[in-house]
Amino acid sequence: MNLIDTTKELKSVCEILQTQTHIAIDSEFIREKTYYPIPCLIQVACQKGAFLIDPLAEDLDLSPFFAVLQNENILKIFHSGRQDLEILYNLSGSVPVSVFDTQIAAEACGLGENVSYENLVKACCEVELDKTCRLTNWQLRPLTEEQMQYALGDVTHLLTCYAKIADYLKEHKRENWIAEEMVDLTDVAHYQVCPENAWQRIRHNGHSHAFLNALKALACWREKRAVKQNTTRQNIIKDEMLINIAAAFPKDMEEIKRVRGMRSDIAKSVLAKEMVEILSNLNESDFDKNLSKTDREKEVTLSPTQQSLYEILKLLLKIKSNEHGVVPHLITTEKKLREYVKSPKAKSKIMEGWRYEIFGRFAEMLRRGALGLTYNPSTHNIEIKTLEPHKKTPKLG
Repeated sequence: MNLIDTTKELKSVCEILQTQTHIAIDSEFIREKTYYPIPCLIQVACQKGAFLIDPLAEDLDLSPFFAVLQNENILKIFHSGRQDLEILYNLSGSVPVSVFDTQIAAEACGLGENVSYENLVKACCEVELDKTCRLTNWQLRPLTEEQMQYALGDVTHLLTCYAKIADYLKEHKRENWIAEEMVDLTDVAHYQVCPENAWQRIRHNGHSHAFLNALKALACWREKRAVKQNTTRQNIIKDEMLINIAAAFPKDMEEIKRVRGMRSDIAKSVLAKEMVEILSNLNESDFDKNLSKTDREKEVTLSPTQQSLYEILKLLLKIKSNEHGVVPHLITTEKKLREYVKSPKAKSKIMEGWRYEIFGRFAEMLRRGALGLTYNPSTHNIEIKTLEPHKKTPKLG
């Protein structure tokens, strides 16, 4: 077994791939010390065979493979593919088209939330994968035969998994469910660097306009530095320290020395000078008053009565997801359900498409008192009962 490490070999492989209706793709990468993941291996499988492409190979021109990725007549199958898509976007400048993610699709088949590739292969192929090479250093060359066999297993079994999942989706008329999710997965906005939004990744408990504006400005500065140096954000300055600096809002080098936890070497560094300059130029009159603490999964504040409704809707969601054999998370997340409870007239995905049909319309009926949940002691089940003649609820938004 050989790595494809010349442009001539890659062109020959891509000629084969261009004739296929669907291919499976995976990648191995390292990201411990860099901002951008370092692609170390790209695995591709189709009905004609499986191939290992070496993106580290000197002078290898990947453009023939990029052309395959942009061929809308070829379905590209991934499992938990967001990081793979990020790598391919960074390499080519474009997100692949015609994408199918088996991890997302498995949720529509009731196979579990965020099911691992290992468990999916076990369920679909009845194969126990050997994961001993999982933590290998894929950057080292040469790769061993064992490493390459392991890497190929990530795409050869994926074809079988896809076939079984695709059959289930077709049989249960759920193909359009996944199509909606794939539109979101391939949204280029997920893979573009946006320093202005970097502050939203930082967990904090601040609410003041001064703190939030300082945190946004400092996180933007750190993001740009990390990109320029191709290093991790934490290697520039850790989240905890960035939060402390934003809270203290130092306007000169003396004030930054007194920030809680500030190391003397950082206080004297060019980093401190740059942060002080950013904050000293940030005037209260320029504050964005619309900034607010980013709500996390369970932090959409509800009143006691709204919380009660949320708990009932959560139970309804579980009942309907069990009834249709789909993971609740695919219908809606806890955060989005809380948002719906708080602002029922705001645009919500549960009021659209298939989500509306299997859950949203029942949620609306429950809100207006037209639906009830009762416990049946004979079956030990929670049952849904219509409390008024059924009328189709108009969609919102």
